[in-house]
Amino acid sequence: VVTDLAKMIRRVIGEDIALDIRCAADFPAIRADRGQIEQILLNLCVNARDAMPDGGNLILETDCVDLDAEYCRPFPWASPGRYAMLSVTDTGCGMDPETQQRIFEPFFTTKGLDKGTGLGLSTVYGIVQQHHGITNVYSEAGIGTSFKIYFPLLGESLAQIDKAIATQSPGGTETILIAEDDGPVRAIAERFLTAAGYAVLTAQDGPDAIRI
Repeated sequence: VVTDLAKMIRRVIGEDIALDIRCAADFPAIRADRGQIEQILLNLCVNARDAMPDGGNLILETDCVDLDAEYCRPFPWASPGRYAMLSVTDTGCGMDPETQQRIFEPFFTTKGLDKGTGLGLSTVYGIVQQHHGITNVYSEAGIGTSFKIYFPLLGESLAQIDKAIATQSPGGTETILIAEDDGPVRAIAERFLTAAGYAVLTAQDGPDAIRI
């Protein structure tokens, strides 16, 4: 997913930010919704871009790690064991401790009133929790920020997983309204949902969504 989305990410972050992708080889499988993983990546990369208005480095990395009971304790839905790690690191402005404590709250944002909804990181946190995973952030003001996301690995073979996926419905028929201020993110979300069978309406901000 990270490799396939690289071209879109490069367009979103612009020419002043260098993109470095470091993917582990022979990666084990996780059970996850591809569209939601892409949404996580785009949200984090857009935030990283906004934290580097004068350019910088964006590093995307995947790896396998072991998480013990102590690390999982703050997350009651997570269990100790082997996890797939997805990290998104930038060399941007960073955050102070007070901001870090609040970043996953719905509608909390450090951007201007017309620059963000404050839902991106809360959406990321919710998606990861839904997958029984863990989201952590480390940041220092003036140095940068690193988000580390962990998804539990599967014990099933890829053949078993492919067989199960083949029997699932590819999507739905409901109508979905997307409110997203970032144009490229809005466009790719619309494309994914339309391909899954949904009727999609798009809005660039809250008032626009209410009018629609």
